[in-house]
Order: sequence, then structure tokens, then C-alpha cells
Amino acid sequence: MNVILITPAPRHSRTGNRTTALRWAGLLRGAGHRVVVATAYDSEPCDLMIALHAWKSAPAIQRFRRAYPERPLVVALTGTDINHDLAADPAKTQRSLDLADALVGLHELVGEAIPARHREKLAVIVQSVPAGGDRLPALKRAFEILVVGHLRDEKDPLRAAIAARALPTSSRIRVVHLGGAPDPAWAARARDEMQANPRYDWRGEVSGARVRRFLRRGRLMVLSSLSEGGANVVSEAVVAGLPILASAIPGNVGLLGGDHPGYFPPGDHGALAGLMLRAEREPDFLEGLRAHGAARADAFDPARERLAWSALVERASAAARARVASGIDAARPAPALLQP
Repeated sequence: MNVILITPAPRHSRTGNRTTALRWAGLLRGAGHRVVVATAYDSEPCDLMIALHAWKSAPAIQRFRRAYPERPLVVALTGTDINHDLAADPAKTQRSLDLADALVGLHELVGEAIPARHREKLAVIVQSVPAGGDRLPALKRAFEILVVGHLRDEKDPLRAAIAARALPTSSRIRVVHLGGAPDPAWAARARDEMQANPRYDWRGEVSGARVRRFLRRGRLMVLSSLSEGGANVVSEAVVAGLPILASAIPGNVGLLGGDHPGYFPPGDHGALAGLMLRAEREPDFLEGLRAHGAARADAFDPARERLAWSALVERASAAARARVASGIDAARPAPALLQP
């Protein structure tokens, strides 16, 4: 099939949306499809559209549906869609969901966040990571805790640094933060934190290869986000054998499971500091975190993701054929657009 994959993230961007789009394009090409990744759509011929982000990609979604009402359309739901846009602009966001033949979510709790009438369209496809190398020797001079992600409000990126301030002087914990700062104000905050907090080291944006090396060397990762759509860094950490402490939000629970032993309330640096110190001082607790991740590692297998995408393409195509056969005009708004 000729596939166009729409992402709002521009070329050369290192944001999660662009990374996800490029990885999906690779999976689809591996299955024999021809894929073009674009940020906009001008009615170019294609057999299938996959649009990442229901709200931001809404113009492309609507243009494709008008141009090719009989062809399959897949809409992938991002964290912003689920955690913000469905409430902030429900008509526009739900219009994209109405027009889709299939929906993609990145964690197991996405279905709870979308209107009930759309749940039968939803497929959960967890982002995968190829197996990397063996674990690297951990630093001996410090207990290295990683934060991986750009400095943005929804990531609550300095939470681990703030938690580290409360640690006793006997602790060897050092927080190493890998990620860029699209907003200069966040860069200034990170630099100020480094000046005031000797336990915090912001490295800025680094290559993917270097991130993976840190993941194989670190003792622990903290994911402190206030909202997530299914962070790929969870997959990377699990596959690297790195224990995780995570904020108890749906995007994290939907990947790590409800029984993960390393959750803390979002924004609670006191609870996080206690877990960080426990991980440093209690080997059994740290091993329990690692073992829980290892038990879920199969979910992040690339072969599983490839099969899931092949099945979804077939499912969306079948849904489009059934829609056409029944005479449903997909370009017309649903009569109960704002109803659950």
C-alpha cells in the first residue's frame, strides 16, 4: 500500500512525535508498504493515511477524508490528545476520532480516556525497542539516577532534582538529566538548579546512542511526568534492564502495570525522595523494581509491534470496506458528536 504518515513534528525534530513517526514508518516499510512521512496533507493520492495526533493533525485528517472517503484512515492518540485536547477542544478532537476507521493508543489505559463509542476502534500498540547490549558497569563514585526527557511543563522535569535536595549527606545519589530545553526559561531553571544543587547534572540534548549507553549504565530512572501518552523511554529502560520509579499517572501505569512497586504521587518530591533513598540503600527493593520491568519486557518486543501494525492495517482496511458497503458517509459528522 501507499501510506502517508502525518506527524505535527517537523523534519529534524527530536521530539517524541517525530521519533514515533519515523519508527512506525520503518515498521511499515519492513512489511512491504511504501511510506511518506509528512507534516501536512494536500490531497496527494495514497491508499492509507496514518495521522499522529488527533487535534494537531485534524486539518490533514479532514482533507484526506474529503478526498478519499472510501479509503482507510488510522488516527494515533498522543498524550496531548488524551490529557488535554479531548477536554479543551472536544469538537475538533472527537471529529478526528469520528472520521477514523481505527485508533491507536500507546498504553493499556487509553480506552478509559476516550468516549465509549470509539473504544471498539481502538488498538493498543506499545512502542517497542530492539534488544541492546549487556549492562555496563555502574559508576562506583555515585549512585546514578537518570532523568530522560525534554524540559517541558508536562514532564515536571526537575522533580527528581528537587527530591535529591532532601537526601541526607551520606547519600551518594546523583541525578543526571538527559534532554533538551525547547523553552529558554526551562534551560535557565535547569542551570540555576545545577548551581544550587550539587546532586543535579543537566547534560542537555544528547544523541540517542548516548542515551542508550546511559540507560545501560545507570542504577535507576525517574519518570516524573504529570501527563504522558505512553513514553518510549519506559520501553527503552525496561529493555536496558534499568529499574524505574514513575509518577502514578495513567500513561505510566498503562505501561508498567498497576502492581509496579515504584510509583509515587505526581509532583510529590517527598515521596520520590523516600523511594530514591530506598533504592540506594535496599538492594532487594532495587532488584524488585528491575525484576518487575524484566517480567514486562516481552510487551516491548519489536516483533510484537510489527505484527500489531500489520493486523491494524488489515483491520482499518476491513472497516473502511464495511463502511462503504453499508453506505455510511464517513465525511459527515456523527449526530451525537459531543456525546460520550
